Amino acid sequence: MVETVEQPMPSTASRRSASPTDGSVQATRLADISYDGGQRIPVAMDEFSRVLGGGLVPGSLVLVGGDPGIGKSTLLLQVSTLHSATQGPVLYVSAEESPQQIKLRAERLKVVPDELLVLGETDMTQILAQIETLDPGLVVIDSIQTVFLSELQSAAGSVAQVRENTSRLMQFAKRSGVPVMIVGHVTKEGTIAGPRVLEHMVDAVLYLEGDRYHQYRVLRAVKNRFGSTDEVGVFEMTDGGMREVVNPSQAFLQERSGNAAGSAVAAPLEGSRPILIEVQALTTTTSYGNPRRTATGFDLNRLHMLIAVLQQRVGYNLGAQDVFVNVVGGMRVAEPAVDLGVIAAIGSSHAGRPVERDTVFIGEVGLSGELRSVSQLDRRLNEAQKMGFKRAIIPSTTYRGPSDRLKGIELVRVSTAREAIDAGLAAPVRSS
Repeated sequence: MVETVEQPMPSTASRRSASPTDGSVQATRLADISYDGGQRIPVAMDEFSRVLGGGLVPGSLVLVGGDPGIGKSTLLLQVSTLHSATQGPVLYVSAEESPQQIKLRAERLKVVPDELLVLGETDMTQILAQIETLDPGLVVIDSIQTVFLSELQSAAGSVAQVRENTSRLMQFAKRSGVPVMIVGHVTKEGTIAGPRVLEHMVDAVLYLEGDRYHQYRVLRAVKNRFGSTDEVGVFEMTDGGMREVVNPSQAFLQERSGNAAGSAVAAPLEGSRPILIEVQALTTTTSYGNPRRTATGFDLNRLHMLIAVLQQRVGYNLGAQDVFVNVVGGMRVAEPAVDLGVIAAIGSSHAGRPVERDTVFIGEVGLSGELRSVSQLDRRLNEAQKMGFKRAIIPSTTYRGPSDRLKGIELVRVSTAREAIDAGLAAPVRSS
């Protein structure tokens, strides 16, 4: 509970008298408004710049969230050091760690630039005073839940504190044109802690996703006023910090085993980038009354739907089977184009037959077991061809276009889930 003192509402007459009536506030025709094209500030990290939409917009307020220990501070420290080396001074405000701890992390990352300024402070009034004095080209606040305003009686991290601190930073950014990036803690549900108005106030909301026990991280935009929210950036956590993954498909498939049942390759589209991923599935007789269904990196409700399709339309008896599905590498996918890869992996595990190693599955599965076409098939097939795949199982309803003239990859058009599984599984091994 937070106590809030509200000022008495002024009367209607006083509100009218306080409103300007001298004509100083006027509307402007949309056609007469000038626009310079949105000049962006370059970011010397391509994957980060891709998610932002091509760079930092002057005066923008960017919120970066993620699970504890996922690498938010490491990523922003690297962005700050690269930005200071190319664009000028950067002020990194650490409200959680001391400047000495920031120095140790920078030495571990082997980056100690001269133009990176570090401030260990939690009082927002002092922070804003330092920003006005130093006039940096970029400001990073780590984190918004640990700074406070002394004129508010509530504790740091409360609704009132978070809202007011973000408002002060937003006013500074819009007035000065200096971009500001703030770190936000997340709740157990994976959303930014604090009031929902926090996400409404900022210009962009970025989430750093991944399993802290895996090396890959995915930076995803869930809100971006100056760009698309479909782009993702892929990083690898190493001893030297976050390393950009130029070819995510190769990274996610490099440890794939070609002769194990229950593994299939799908081609989801993340923004404008197709990424090949490995989907693993395991079916086993349940030891409990109700079978378990577990999904890692895939929507559990959609998995339930696909299992029902396999039971009713394909004829698999999964009512007494535990089903486990895992997207390898810590990637989280939600696009329906992965459906065909998921049912192929489940069918492979249930039948005990591996999927053809050079086969990729692209398509959406409907409730009647039919396959539906997906968008931008050509880009997915081009990526599969670059990775050495020779066959692609695709819906028969897909239009015949430039993809049909691709050399080196065979297009197998099927209309149902049963046909897709039969076409993708390797022939059973015959005993002599």
